[in-house]
Amino acid sequence: MNVDEISRVYQAEGPFVSLYMTTEGATEGAAQRVDLLWKNLRKDLTEQGADHAGLDAIAEHVPGAHTRGDTLAAIAARGSLLHVANLPEPPKRDIARVSALPYGAPLIEWSQTIVPHVVLVADRRGADIVTFLDWAMEAETSVDGDDDLPITKSAPGGWSQRRYQQRAENAWDSHAHVVAEELSRIVDSTGARLVVATGDVRALQLLHEAVPERVAALLKVIEGGSRSADSSVDITADNVVREVATVVASDTVALLEKFAEERGQHDRAADGADATLDALSRAQVATLLVHDDPNDHRTAFFGPDAIPVATEAATLKALGIDDVREGRLVDVAIRAAYGTRASVRIIPSTGRNAPSDGIGAILRFAT
Repeated sequence: MNVDEISRVYQAEGPFVSLYMTTEGATEGAAQRVDLLWKNLRKDLTEQGADHAGLDAIAEHVPGAHTRGDTLAAIAARGSLLHVANLPEPPKRDIARVSALPYGAPLIEWSQTIVPHVVLVADRRGADIVTFLDWAMEAETSVDGDDDLPITKSAPGGWSQRRYQQRAENAWDSHAHVVAEELSRIVDSTGARLVVATGDVRALQLLHEAVPERVAALLKVIEGGSRSADSSVDITADNVVREVATVVASDTVALLEKFAEERGQHDRAADGADATLDALSRAQVATLLVHDDPNDHRTAFFGPDAIPVATEAATLKALGIDDVREGRLVDVAIRAAYGTRASVRIIPSTGRNAPSDGIGAILRFAT
């Protein structure tokens, strides 16, 4: 799922059917519960005026959905399925909506969690390296050093003990450099923003010393992992999820701090619904910042094209637009942003750096 995929959904003609349905499969009877939930949501969508062809297209993805993720997300329009995805987390709540514009904010928020990252489990012989370009495993590599070199320190006693100790240390260092070279190649080729490393403490120390600074800056070392111990898998997975979430949160914080700085300077920021829609209409927005609340039913107005947009229909009619349509404010803003090649960030609702009314923008240029 990327920006272009989501953007294409907003380029289609409505009305749209948007579905976010819980498909958790960890408990007994999951398939039956998902089937019953879909029947109820389909009835609701039909009462809202959804076309049968679009609902039939979504229905094809319901059987077995509980085995593919905890949310079935689907958007359809005019009998065609525009996007379908199985997401690994349950939705905030089940959504079944027919509207003038697609409800894509949950997909955008999910896409924000997709951070290219690498998981590395090291011992003194080498490492297992798993690459994730999204939350699905992209590639797995095992790197091992020279088997002829000793990998454990012996204690034979006498004059030779120190020599044996040094040979082992040299072997570990040699293996670390082999791993470091492969890790650096993977990071550079994938654009990974995080490397979660676990395993043997000494091997990780040597690895940190061997990798170039640009890779060392991405390393997050966690305890408890092992190349051979299956019991470490859950520990590693939990920590990886936590570290990725930290990167995502840091990205959002950085954008909000930038927004607050520009707003404080009365420069490249739009704050609140009216100012943000005006900036979108001028193709002035670099990044749209918007909080998505499913219960937020504020509306705005749009025409056949992505822009102009406004909080009042009269504003568009005054510009000579006859085909004025009404949609949910958040959806109108997102459509306008993608239509003008702006990026979109779903943000928390609170915080001293957050925009007024849950909507704002960092601008490409000042007015």
